[in-house]
Amino acid sequence: MREDGPPGSPSHPAQPVAHAGQGSWRIGIDTGGTFTDVCGFDAHSGVLRVWKIPSTPLDPSLAIGSGLEQCLSDIGGDTTAVAYLGHGTTVATNTLIQEQYARAGLITTEGFRDLLEIARQQRPSLYDLQCDKPVPVVPRRLRIEVPERLRHDGSVETPLDDGAVHEAALRLREVGVEAVAIAFLYAFVDPSHERRAREIVEEVLPDAFVCCSHEVAPEFREFERFSTAAVNAVLGPIMSGYISRVGQRISDFGVRIPAHLTQSNGGVISFDLAARQPVRTVLSGPSTGVVGAVETGQLAGVRDLITFDMGGTSTDVSLVRNGRPTRAGSRPVGGRLLLVPMLDIETVGAGGGSIAHIDSGGHLKVGPQSAGADPGPACYGRGSELPTVTDANVVLGTLHPRFLLAGRMPIHRNLARAAIAAHGERLGLSVEKTAQGIISVVTANMARAIRVISVRRGHDPRRFAMVAFGGAGPLHASRLARELDIPRIVIPPHPGVQCAVGLLQTDLVADFARTHLVLLDRADMVIDEEFGRLTVQAEAWFDAEGVDIGNRRLQGAIDMRYAGQNYELRVPIPEEGQEDRILALQRAFEAEHSRMYGYVAREEPIQLVTFRIQATGLVPKSAWPIAPRAKDPVGEALQGVRRVYLPEVGGCTDCPVYERNQLGRGHRLAGPAIVEQMDATTLVLPGQSCAVDDYLNLVVEELPE
Repeated sequence: MREDGPPGSPSHPAQPVAHAGQGSWRIGIDTGGTFTDVCGFDAHSGVLRVWKIPSTPLDPSLAIGSGLEQCLSDIGGDTTAVAYLGHGTTVATNTLIQEQYARAGLITTEGFRDLLEIARQQRPSLYDLQCDKPVPVVPRRLRIEVPERLRHDGSVETPLDDGAVHEAALRLREVGVEAVAIAFLYAFVDPSHERRAREIVEEVLPDAFVCCSHEVAPEFREFERFSTAAVNAVLGPIMSGYISRVGQRISDFGVRIPAHLTQSNGGVISFDLAARQPVRTVLSGPSTGVVGAVETGQLAGVRDLITFDMGGTSTDVSLVRNGRPTRAGSRPVGGRLLLVPMLDIETVGAGGGSIAHIDSGGHLKVGPQSAGADPGPACYGRGSELPTVTDANVVLGTLHPRFLLAGRMPIHRNLARAAIAAHGERLGLSVEKTAQGIISVVTANMARAIRVISVRRGHDPRRFAMVAFGGAGPLHASRLARELDIPRIVIPPHPGVQCAVGLLQTDLVADFARTHLVLLDRADMVIDEEFGRLTVQAEAWFDAEGVDIGNRRLQGAIDMRYAGQNYELRVPIPEEGQEDRILALQRAFEAEHSRMYGYVAREEPIQLVTFRIQATGLVPKSAWPIAPRAKDPVGEALQGVRRVYLPEVGGCTDCPVYERNQLGRGHRLAGPAIVEQMDATTLVLPGQSCAVDDYLNLVVEELPE
């Protein structure tokens, strides 16, 4: 039989159960480059509904408003029923990547004006002599020095010159800056100079966005701290304006509960704090996908996993060990080094909208340029003639040739063929082989990203499972996993909106840090003192966020290194009750050093560098019950057969197509097969099996030879 109807509907029950005492609707909205994803969970009825709305790149808040309006309409229009609203956004990330910054100035210690330019004296690409460093986000003429100097212990060498700060603020006002960053040497030890300078600047520039380095990055390493403060400043006016517009749209619909924004560390923060410290949100979009993937892995009985999130514009991958996402204290985003806690997510320009092109050497390349939401891939019929990954899948038959989103988005296969045929003529290949070439290239690009977060950091991907999500993730996961010898793939029930679903599983999270260099064998009292100070900060944050005592969690860690090393490894503090805390820290550090670098230098002294506490305010979450076992045979889910080009079988073959909504617990498929749903399409290759587990996840594994 042949398929002739839409595979599924925009929303359907998922039968989650709320924790006791929870009521009404929890809503998550995630904005991406191509689609804005919305999910709503009703704690009373246990219904999970999902929607995908085309994004509005010129003003992302418009798509958010449309998605919220549709959500509220479908749940009866009662805004008082909304108990929680979380939002993830790519606005800060896109601003950095596209370099569309606000005009900002920097006031810094005399002699350190060019620190942003000098950086770490490292070329971005060691062997590329033509590669330039990123241009500083604040141009040199807007970086102004003032007399002041602290020593490394916080003592004053040169008092702050108030008059010089006032003059600097006047100069910046004259050139029309929208924001000012204040970054002084050793301000993380004593922030009094930065605080006084801020008072002066705010008097002269009352409408400007002003931030200090000790607020956004209270740690040592002056370049990273200065860079983070500068990025926070150039993002400030843009993100505060965006957050204001989103907040107003939410308010216009009558939703009165305080909304939360996801941050790079996988938690959520209030809109107010996100507006003051937007640098925390540079990985806002993908971070909740990782949180949701951890939950999916837990339900599937997998604690070591690689998350694979392929959307319309990019692919984000991350590694999870023992149920905990790996984190980074600093990393570059858009070429800018940021000293903020974030999930260790590697991003590559490989998405459904990534554009295929032929380089000067005649080689086929894919990305990082994307067709985005408008005009989108050629098959959308919106005027683009450039072939994309989505067009390749339409030509190959792995995507529905007539529509997506359960019939709501028409697809023009002839336009996709025409776009790819133009490249095929130049390459001397058929349309199908050119399309498959695009898929092979983008798979190789994504495999490199996964090797960065696994092999290069001492992890064997063969020992991990893959959790695949995003609108395009399940479609490409089988080939990607086979490329890396990853034995198992887990695909959640709503993979295309996983980041929005992850918002419903996300806690309030804040990170606090203090740098204090001390040798391990002299650190016993210092550990208590530093964690005591950090605990006071964390408790004040809990109070400000209104977190109940019983929902407060603190987790400590210390960045450690051998004395003389340039970089540290993060080691969790030992559990209470261990007799020798110092010995436990030593053993934990040596184990991590051996895993990362392959050796232990027991004769070298160990140094503690930065003390950290992560404060977590637990929020009510959805609890997913075991689904009832399917009563009908798997054939009931079969929607038809489609001709699909699969190089694994040497060409075109008839491939069964199943509707995921009709697959139940215990159903099992053999590849080749395609599973379609509103928000994603899953491809099962020949030699693979696909089973539906207790929680309606699809589990794809290689068949034994």
